[in-house]
Amino acid sequence: MERHDILYRLYDEFDAETLREHQSFVDLFPPVDSRVALEHWEDAGEELDRLKRGIRESLPAGATFAEVAAYADREAAFTALDLHARYDRAVNALVLDVDETLRSAGGTDNEIPRETLHMLTELHDTGVPVVICTGQTLENVKGFMIQGLGNELVHSGRFSIVYEAGNGVFTPGHGSRTKRLLYEDLDESVRAVFDAVRSRVLPGAPENVRRGCHLQGNEFNVTLKPNFETGGADAEAVIDDGLVHLIDLLGEVVVDRVANDLDAGDIGAADLDASDLDETDADLADRGAAWARAHYAAADPEIREVIEATAADGDADSAVAGDGGSVVDDPMDDPAEAEDVPEPVASLFDRIDVGYYRADAAEISSLELNKVAGVEAALDVLDVRDPFLLVMGDSKSDLRVMEWVAERETGISAAPEHASADVLSHVLDRDELVFARGQSATMLRTVYVLNLLARLE
Repeated sequence: MERHDILYRLYDEFDAETLREHQSFVDLFPPVDSRVALEHWEDAGEELDRLKRGIRESLPAGATFAEVAAYADREAAFTALDLHARYDRAVNALVLDVDETLRSAGGTDNEIPRETLHMLTELHDTGVPVVICTGQTLENVKGFMIQGLGNELVHSGRFSIVYEAGNGVFTPGHGSRTKRLLYEDLDESVRAVFDAVRSRVLPGAPENVRRGCHLQGNEFNVTLKPNFETGGADAEAVIDDGLVHLIDLLGEVVVDRVANDLDAGDIGAADLDASDLDETDADLADRGAAWARAHYAAADPEIREVIEATAADGDADSAVAGDGGSVVDDPMDDPAEAEDVPEPVASLFDRIDVGYYRADAAEISSLELNKVAGVEAALDVLDVRDPFLLVMGDSKSDLRVMEWVAERETGISAAPEHASADVLSHVLDRDELVFARGQSATMLRTVYVLNLLARLE
């Protein structure tokens, strides 16, 4: 009998919904110190065994299909079957974003739901490594993952954290390879730019940004976070201003770096007309800010929209303050185009990414150290060979991992329905694996069933 025929029988002839409810109750509400609760839990376990036994005795490969019914509804089961027919592979590692993917402030009180944590544990217990891939700091992520999944799982040797969007990888239980600081491999010119921006970004910010933002405690990335509730109007306003300030400051630092290299003879006359940088410090800062705005606006329509809105609202003075918060001339008074940016300046910009997350964060990170680089390093430490991954995420940094997987045909990608437009477009074009806000467990259940089906002869 074909597998799809067995699935039709499973959901048409058996009370799969009741079975799934009992399984969820037994998994998520273990016995407590109450005699009544304990008896209720034991009764549910006995009924669960009876329902599974009926399937095991009635269907081919009944034990497997009893597990399918226990963890997936009809839609998830048939989605898993379609994925198996398309790829004929089991997922052998999970690559998972956290914020607005595993957890969602809009529906789960910003905590990872218990059901999601349980499914992660179930998949991990079957031998599937878990790679948490996030822009957050290591200590923050490690703390809530130990709290949610338990110290034993996190230190099992099959769990890894790619943090700060790829700047470092933490894989407990692997000796000298447990913590890999990938940013240490960057050359001095890039690291010097990050050091300078980090030291100046808040002291040199306009007052509303200085008071309304804080620096996330990263090891390498420079990330402005709002001192307001994420997603609110106040957070959106201050992050928009913070983004423009960050871009302007980045431009100032980069042209200063290039000018120093020019003075030192590290950049030849063929690469840059020295007259472009033969200006006063203030003029040089203005030129760098204008070039940075042009470069990053051309690269990202969302960033262009924020820059243009800031100028149109007359807020540019608050977004381009110099050291100590003093206001410098508005770079938009003499706007540049991307093609105007000198090649050595553009080359350094091309190695530094500006990230904008509306009402949440503005940051700079290295394009040489993105989530893809972190995932590759994590899979290497975990010894995942011939990977077939489930990638789940919602933002442009996650999209890079999804595209990397798609290009190599090494996995599938899923996203929440509120993900960025580019992410949703990619996921819908591939396998249409979109789940509702706060329902990340649905996708994990689908993969759990996919792996069950892949084990059948």
